[in-house]
Formats: sequence, structure tokens, C-alpha cells
Amino acid sequence: MAKKHILDGLIKWSGRDDWAECFEETLEDHLQPACEQTGLEIDEIVETLGEDLFMSTVWPCAFEDFLTREFDDGANPVDDYLKRRGWKETASVRTYMAALRNSTMSLYEVSDVVPGTSFRARDLLRGGEPILISERSASRSLEPWDRIAARVVRVGNQMQVGGGLLVFEPGTTDKFVEDWHSNESLDRDERRKLAEDALGEDFVEAATELSPADLAHASSMLLTVAWLVDRLSRIREPELHDLRNAEGDEIVLCEAIYPLATGTTDADIRAALERRAEFDATSTANWNWVAAEKVDREAQSPEQSLRFETWSDAGELVLGGVTLEADAVVLSTNSRQRADRGMALLSGILGPHVGQPSIETETVEEMIQSRDKLEPRKMDITDEEKRAIIHGQMDRHYRVVLDEPVPALGGLTPRDAVKTDEGRRQVVDWLKLMENSTARAGDSNDPMASYDFGWLWTELGLAALRR
Repeated sequence: MAKKHILDGLIKWSGRDDWAECFEETLEDHLQPACEQTGLEIDEIVETLGEDLFMSTVWPCAFEDFLTREFDDGANPVDDYLKRRGWKETASVRTYMAALRNSTMSLYEVSDVVPGTSFRARDLLRGGEPILISERSASRSLEPWDRIAARVVRVGNQMQVGGGLLVFEPGTTDKFVEDWHSNESLDRDERRKLAEDALGEDFVEAATELSPADLAHASSMLLTVAWLVDRLSRIREPELHDLRNAEGDEIVLCEAIYPLATGTTDADIRAALERRAEFDATSTANWNWVAAEKVDREAQSPEQSLRFETWSDAGELVLGGVTLEADAVVLSTNSRQRADRGMALLSGILGPHVGQPSIETETVEEMIQSRDKLEPRKMDITDEEKRAIIHGQMDRHYRVVLDEPVPALGGLTPRDAVKTDEGRRQVVDWLKLMENSTARAGDSNDPMASYDFGWLWTELGLAALRR
């Protein structure tokens, strides 16, 4: 627990006979609805999450909720502790405990992360401007546009987060926010249905009687349940999308590596490729292999598949890429079928200038298991050179994406979507999702994770909304 060293005395106090049963009751409130929705017992939830994850996420959220509750005769554990043992704590710790006692958990969107120092948090449930949070530990693990459930409290002249912090997936966040705001205008029967979905039948009566203010106070339990159900589902049934290209081929990254024949020069390779319309030079050492025939960019991939494709500035489908290296020509494609077609074409064009190709492949499953999928094939280059290569590839990719239809934008291109208010909102959400997903692709030294999306926001006229 992030704040355990600060709350150690209070935690021990809460384990006394007077309070232990009250805490167990609170913890069960956070777990029982998830049990009803998942069919798991409490000990099975702990086992599925793993004890370390459970103790660093669910337990702190339940404990901080317990600190806000009033039990028989209005008794509260923080009030009791400060009255009987507060003299043992420093003034700042007493202030922090009192702040937690009156805190409310909410759902926030993270921005402006300064690792080891601070970040900004925008309340997605209650609205308002982003708040500057002074936080060393959390700021080291958070990425821009993360969505977190936490308690924000004021200690002196700084805002801090409590020890209970849950990182939400985008889809779970959107559903929770939508349900939360719709609840404010529901009648009793509608609120009952929402409560059944969120908490289970045993909790319906209390939830349906909640006022908006009371519901905000109960947010901790609701957020824990939503996070738990989503996380348990992802652990038990991990989602793996069926990725395919525009032709319906399964995505498999392929590289065909042709060794240069003795006496072959760079000029020989360039001359051979420049004679063919299928190869469009993007630099002195790189070519796009483009489709000879027009391909419908609106065509859908097979049902339940996600389309993965690249298009040239001229609107041509890019089938692969050719790179001229010091001692080889490398053909890169996103399917084995394209690799076979490309090798047949390239072998005929380059003829005696190259030897027999070797082929390397990597499936989606292998990509998930390995963080090396974006590393250059040659490893004898500096980290700065690797970063420049990958960032350059990403620049080129996103430059094309700006002018191609995006399903998340209703099939509009990003440039077209920003022409309307609703489109701008959708583009902002799309950019946040891309930026967050990329930042979480690896550690801070990963070239992909360090990519700066700022130019995309500026290009689309949305820089002022990047906060």
C-alpha cells in the first residue's frame, strides 16, 4: 500500500477488536458484488488476482472507504484514533488522516505527467478543470490519458492522492461514466435496474435510495466492483483480436532478406526498382511496394476481425516495403501470402544482383510475448539511432493515417472529423487512446513508448485540448 508507512498506526488501530469487524464488513462490501457477477468466492478472487495485486489495489480502496464510514452512534475509526492516539502522530500525518476521513473516491483522467514529481487529474464524474497532483510514486507509473480511480485530498498547500488507486481500461471507464451520469436523472425503477447491474440484488435497496450526494460518497465501492469485474474477466478470458489486412490475410510480420551478390552496387538495386511502377521510392534506400490495382479502402475485414493496413499519400494500398541495407535488400510485409507474392516479384526484378532470400516471421502471439518486435534487425546501432528510426517510421505511418478512414471516427478521416464539434470530441478520444496505448507499450527507454504525439494534436488543430 503506497501510504502504509504514513498510516501504519491507524492500520494497526483498525485491527483492534472494536474496529476489525467493521473493516471486514467494508471489505466484503467491495468484494461481494463482484462475487455475484463473476461466480467466484472471495478467496478465489484473491487467488485469481494474486495476493500482491489484491493487497496493492483492492485492499487499500476498501480500507480508505472504511476510514470515511460512520458506524454505530456515528463512530468513525479516524475520529477514534486521532482522539486516543493522535498525539503520537505528526501534524502533517494528522492532517492527511483527517483529509482521508472526509474524502470521496472518483474517476480521473491523467495528463501532464512529470515522473517523480506530479501529474494533472481531471474528474470525469464531477467535472471541473484538471487538478495538479503532487505525487512521487504514482507519477512514475502513470502515463498520459490513463484513467484512475483515486481519492484526491488537500494536505497543506498541495493536492495528493490516497494509497488506493485503480487504473481503469478505456472501455470500462466510458461505461462507468455513462452509467454514472445517466443515474442522476433516473426514476426509482430505473435506478433499481442500474443498481442490480452494478452491485447485485442484495445491494439494490440501499443503492436505489441514494441521493446524488450519497451516491458520490458510495463511489468507492462502485468503482472497486467495476474495476474488479473487468480485471477478473481479462485475466480469465484474455482478449486476442483477429488481426487481418485489407485482403483478409492473417497478420504475420514477415521479412525476406536477400543477400547482395558479389559486385552488386546500390546503383544496380535502385535502377532495377525504379524501372517498375510497383515500387515507389520514399528515400534513396526505401521503397513502398504498392498495389497495381485500386483497392476499396472502405471494404471490411472478415467478421470479428480488425483491419491493419497502410496507404500511401496517393491513396494506394501499401503491400510492403523494400529497404536497401549495406549488404542486403529486405522485403517487409504484414502477411505470409504477401511475402510469397513479393518474393516472386522481387526475385524476378533483381535477378543476378541478389542471392536466395531467407525469411523471418513473427505472429501476433509472438509479438505480444516479445518486446523486441519494433527493434531494428541490426543490433549494432546506438539507442538514439534506434529511437530515430522507429520514430521516423511512426511519423510516416501517422502522417498517412490522418487522411485515411478511421472506424472509431465513424469512417471519417481525422482531418474531416475535426470539422464538426462532435467529430473533434471523437478525434480527441481517439488521440488519447493511441497516445496512452503507445506509452504503455514498454518502459521509458522503449523507443515506441517515448514517441511524442504532440505534432498530431497540432496538425489537427487540437493542441489546446491536450490537457
